Amino acid sequence: MRAPGQPAWHNTLRQAWTRRGAWACCLWPISLIYASLVRLRLWLYAIGALKTDHVNVPLVVVGNVVAGGVGKTPVVMALVAHFQAEGLNVGVISRGYGRRTAGCLEVTASASAMEVGDEPSLIQRRTQVPVFVAERRIDAARALLRAYPQTQLILSDDGLQHLALHRDLEIGVFDDRGVGNGWLLPAGPLREPWPRKLDWVLHTGQHPAFDGFQVRRALAPYALRADGSQVALSDLTASARQPDTKPLLALAAIAQPERFFAMLQAQGVQPKQMLPLPDHYAFNSDLNNQYKGYDLICTEKDAVKLWATHPDALAVPLVCTLPDAFLQQLDARTALMLPHSKTPH
Repeated sequence: MRAPGQPAWHNTLRQAWTRRGAWACCLWPISLIYASLVRLRLWLYAIGALKTDHVNVPLVVVGNVVAGGVGKTPVVMALVAHFQAEGLNVGVISRGYGRRTAGCLEVTASASAMEVGDEPSLIQRRTQVPVFVAERRIDAARALLRAYPQTQLILSDDGLQHLALHRDLEIGVFDDRGVGNGWLLPAGPLREPWPRKLDWVLHTGQHPAFDGFQVRRALAPYALRADGSQVALSDLTASARQPDTKPLLALAAIAQPERFFAMLQAQGVQPKQMLPLPDHYAFNSDLNNQYKGYDLICTEKDAVKLWATHPDALAVPLVCTLPDAFLQQLDARTALMLPHSKTPH
């Protein structure tokens, strides 16, 4: 099936960013203008002409230097789970990319993913911690602390380039692309010059392009329905051989949908059709005809939108495992920033 709504230039540009070929060279002069603007902005923050706001709890930014999804949100959820296990009260802030609302909002269980963004909605559903979205992340952080004053640490899902918000620690996430051809937008994938200082680099791909910690990612052995019930992936594999079973249609509206499809197949699940969709796809009614006659299986990120109209859709959680060495370093750094009574054990 063809991906509805996918811009024709999308794959061309992604391919152009992998090397310094003709397309990239044509765009390189524009990237010089972008680079000048980035450096000017950095200088204005450095001299104090542009203001950086602080919050009174430690704030950790999890972001990316390259354009496009690299797997930040699963890392954020894994970090939340780790800090919760350490006994800390954690909150999450985000811009809420793709939402149809404006202003500062709390992400609640009853909030639509279209109102607050699919990734914030997923984080709240999975972790049950306070999550706030706002165009200005400082607004989200302040609103979170007003509503939940017991919060001891805030994680920002994305925001490495959002210098208006002071951060205590920065975690950069990369996938197999690394930094691509090493050029800035639009000639390359870089949002800002690389290398740049980060507290840690995490790799979610299989072939790290440079030093950092390797994150292990795997699908859970089960799928979820909207009501929270589980279906073992092994049951899906067995039922697919029954003549009266509907075929599976796998959907993925993420940065690299082929990864999800490959993970499903590695678990023995063989969808009849695989439908890659643009990242943050809205799942509007125009797509509904393609669902007829199929059972649907998708990522958790897609499900928070899809379940509104297809509650029987199956969502397979992504399990993200952070390296012990990284977590030990992270705990040591955060312990220095927390009052002694709140220091992680």
